[in-house]
Amino acid sequence: MTAWWPAAGALLGLIVGSFLATVAMRWPAGRSVSRGRSACDSCGRRLRAAELVPVLSYALQRGRCRTCGAAIDHRHPAIEIAAAVIGATALAVTPAPVGLIGAAFGWSLLLLAVLDVEHHWLPDRLTLPLAAAGLLASLTSMPPDLLDRLIGLLAGYASLWIIATGYRLLRGRVGMGGGDSKLMAALGAWLGWALLPVVLLLGSLMGLAAVAAARARGRPMTRSTRLPLGALLAVAAYPAFLVMVGTAR
Repeated sequence: MTAWWPAAGALLGLIVGSFLATVAMRWPAGRSVSRGRSACDSCGRRLRAAELVPVLSYALQRGRCRTCGAAIDHRHPAIEIAAAVIGATALAVTPAPVGLIGAAFGWSLLLLAVLDVEHHWLPDRLTLPLAAAGLLASLTSMPPDLLDRLIGLLAGYASLWIIATGYRLLRGRVGMGGGDSKLMAALGAWLGWALLPVVLLLGSLMGLAAVAAARARGRPMTRSTRLPLGALLAVAAYPAFLVMVGTAR
């Protein structure tokens, strides 16, 4: 495997990550994302091209606007780096065009994870197209086949819907949002039904680790504490996808 593919994936990921960071910060606040990051969010000064280079411009400016000195949100470089890693790993496992499709899957999961962690929000405008794209991906050489994807979509949605409904009936309150079920359906459409238990297990283990870490820091979980299940599932799903595609080559 030539090193050019992962390098190209990382570079593309930096560019995509810059856009994803803008969406993650502006969409929940109801702000327009059409202009991208063309101006400082604090003073409104339009940024030069050299100030829009992902990660590098943040480092050279020491995380602050050159004009007003306001801190640049650290989520920008964090999301850019994460997107670069996704792009590099997807194209390291398999080259374009399948690798690019896999990277797009990972970038979608990244945005959903950020929105869920920060806002407990998994918008239908992301989860439903992601599910449709998973079914369409069966037209490529990427596993699994369409039947496995269809079963995965239905099983993914039904599994979490049953859990959420049962919890609500037993406890009299909502314990899981509807977005989690739709995300699980989308994951089933991409991974097929067989990998869904693995993703759910990994996500649950990460959730338990988060609870243990919070207790170790003296911040025990309470009844009102909400873990971002969608983000945990998204983080677990992408490595599972890479293993699935890598072993099928």
